[in-house]
Amino acid sequence: MEVLLQQIINGLVLGSMYALIALGYTMVYGIIQLINFAHGEVLMVGALTAWSAIGLMQAGMPGAPGWLILILAMVIACVVAAALNFVIEKVAYRPLRNSPRLAPLITAIGMSILLQTLAMIIWKPNYKPFPTLLPSAPFNVGGAVITPTQIMILSVTAVSLAVLMYLVHYTRIGRAMRATAENPRVAGLMGVKPDVVISATFIIGAILAAIAGVMYASNYGTAQHTMGFLPGLKAFTAAVFGGIGNLGGAVLGGILLGLIEAIGSGYIGSLTGGLLGSHYTDIFAFIVLIVILTLRPSGLLGERVADRA
Repeated sequence: MEVLLQQIINGLVLGSMYALIALGYTMVYGIIQLINFAHGEVLMVGALTAWSAIGLMQAGMPGAPGWLILILAMVIACVVAAALNFVIEKVAYRPLRNSPRLAPLITAIGMSILLQTLAMIIWKPNYKPFPTLLPSAPFNVGGAVITPTQIMILSVTAVSLAVLMYLVHYTRIGRAMRATAENPRVAGLMGVKPDVVISATFIIGAILAAIAGVMYASNYGTAQHTMGFLPGLKAFTAAVFGGIGNLGGAVLGGILLGLIEAIGSGYIGSLTGGLLGSHYTDIFAFIVLIVILTLRPSGLLGERVADRA
């Protein structure tokens, strides 16, 4: 029972990060029908930016508390990631908006490789230890343990999701997003500016990816120029799992995928004495993707036009 509880905690932490990243995929797809395969690299840039900012702040503010440095670094990472995604949309995707779907898809893959290469040049290819800025003493919960960093991840994810849902459903920009997702041409006739809405969508998705990137690096204690590829791919799987274009589906898919990965790898590891669990972690995401695409291509919740944002 303790093993199950521990893996549920690990799965919720992992799934919450997948959910934040998956929301960026599903928001962009819901409005312009584009899979932004450079989204994982935006996460990577956010994490590496935070790593650089933390190093500068620790040198310039030696007495500052760790939580303050982490918050400031996260804000800086969000600003840089938002600016980067804004430029990506304007330079790489907007000129191809009316092109065949294959053209922006290839551009997205190319942008992903370009960002990885630029990050490798700027930050160098070696793994960078991400500082532990929160207390490391874990809390005991029914025989399982949870660290302050994991509590922070769950809390920040819950607040971010609540703010996003409020933004989409109860604000003017949210209504413009849903109108553009339903019919961009009609929305334009009603006074909505589709280009502005699409840029805002990319910016919001980048902010969520940067938050996820900082939390991912904090949880695993490392950052590197290829760190965004696998989480980005799994988050895309989570978006398809829940229903691409559906905000609630992205959250549900991310959390379920995290739980499936953690519980599956945990029990395989316990059955084999810890020898195989970590090696089989990544296959669960793609098994889920194959099964969902075979049995229910629209995802668990399907694609709801009204909830696209």
